[in-house]
Amino acid sequence: MAGSTKLRLLESAITFLRRVLKKQNEKQEKMDKYLIVGLGNPGAEYDQTRHNTGFMVLDAFANAVGTTFDDRRYGFVAETSLKGRKLFLLKPTTYMNLSGNAVRYWMNKENIDESHLLVIVDDLSLPLGAFRMKGNGSNGGHNGLGHIQQLIGQQYARLRMGIGNDFPRGAQVDWVLGRYSDDDMKVLQPSIDTAVEMIKSFVLAGINITMNQYNKLGKK
Repeated sequence: MAGSTKLRLLESAITFLRRVLKKQNEKQEKMDKYLIVGLGNPGAEYDQTRHNTGFMVLDAFANAVGTTFDDRRYGFVAETSLKGRKLFLLKPTTYMNLSGNAVRYWMNKENIDESHLLVIVDDLSLPLGAFRMKGNGSNGGHNGLGHIQQLIGQQYARLRMGIGNDFPRGAQVDWVLGRYSDDDMKVLQPSIDTAVEMIKSFVLAGINITMNQYNKLGKK
């Protein structure tokens, strides 16, 4: 009898542990997931160029939260958590014009809702150092946003980082693929630092509060 009692107690303990582990796994699965995307082009030749401003913001965010990127499917990906929310940081390696492939893949893979997607992108229409978050809208002529729009629509948040447009007619490509100067970075860096805080606010407080709190600071 003593042996059978011990066996029943052991079985009960195992059953209890299984239930606890199952609940923990279910809780983990239900954790809110977010996909934060910085647009740019892969390769050292594009480092610190205006068109890679999205990469620069995401690098700054990853550094601030203490995570690093790994080379994975369709992009460099880092993972972190913020007060119970799971964040996937994505720098697509598809090149700018095919950015949507990476965004769609990671949204589907992790079952992330469009309302939890934030895309960080350079914007010619805003002065250097200006920034603006929007909840949806057109691609504004940006090829990266254009391809994302083709694949998933335009009902997703984007953070536009101004790069200015001080270039002569016909020189747009050279401008966006040109590197920031030291003087440019003195103007841009405070905006990158603010963008890091805006990402945190987007995840924790939502887009409306973030826009109301920060967009007024991004006017130049």
